Amino acid sequence: MVLVVGLGCLLLALALGVVALVLKPPVTAAGSLALIETSYSAAVVSKQEVGASPSWLRSIALRLSPAGVAGRLQRRLDLAGNPPTWTTDRVLAAKGLGLFLGAGLGALLTFRSAGWLVLGLAVGAVFGFFLPDLLLVNAGQKRQEKIRRALPDALDMLTVCVEAGLGFDAALAQVARNTAGPLAQECARVLQEMQIGKSRNEALRSLTERTTVAELRAFVSALAQAGELGVPIASVLREQAREMRIRRRQRAEEQAQKVPVKILFPLIVCLFPAMFVVIIGPGAISIARVLMHL
Repeated sequence: MVLVVGLGCLLLALALGVVALVLKPPVTAAGSLALIETSYSAAVVSKQEVGASPSWLRSIALRLSPAGVAGRLQRRLDLAGNPPTWTTDRVLAAKGLGLFLGAGLGALLTFRSAGWLVLGLAVGAVFGFFLPDLLLVNAGQKRQEKIRRALPDALDMLTVCVEAGLGFDAALAQVARNTAGPLAQECARVLQEMQIGKSRNEALRSLTERTTVAELRAFVSALAQAGELGVPIASVLREQAREMRIRRRQRAEEQAQKVPVKILFPLIVCLFPAMFVVIIGPGAISIARVLMHL
């Protein structure tokens, strides 16, 4: 009886395994890459979640937006690092909600006459409709600036690791492990895509599509050319790291040269009137006393 029960359990386990293999789709590199894309994209909010965006707000935003707005919004989300709980649908819903809130706020502020009311409605609606776009673009620009600032130090670490004897993949893993910020996240994503099945050049090309940093694009192009021509990667990394340090110093000098121009307007508006009162004031009083006998 024990043998019969054991044999039945074994057959049942084999049957369940066969059914699982048949029903489960085969794991391919494309499917795994799609899974990585999904994991790095924004989390999808369920319908039961509090504050879920209504569909009618998205439809209003889609009607008022030009064609292809979903692709442009996804591009901006990629540049911003795909903030948590933010998807294309939620951005569109926020645009629709901002349209009504901006129109209502503009109407409240300009509730004087019919003309001012119409103007307030129009200006408030336009501002509220484009406010999510401005916030998204601002987040993307801040993230790209963080990547630009962290790139020279990351390249220095990458060069040291490669010259110490590590391979490029292992050196990139060290950079992703020992640094923080958007650039470390992008390095980790490149490693995951390479482990799944993408080639190094393809993974790095995908990295350049998720960023607007010109220095990073130049670095990826140099790596691709070095791989095609058989140039040692250590020398390429050393030269790129030196170039990045030079560009960082030039950027700092450029920002320093802009300081006099930026402080000129506050200086004229805030400091010069007080100086004129202190310097010219006593002379003006004396002239008034002499000429007007005050």
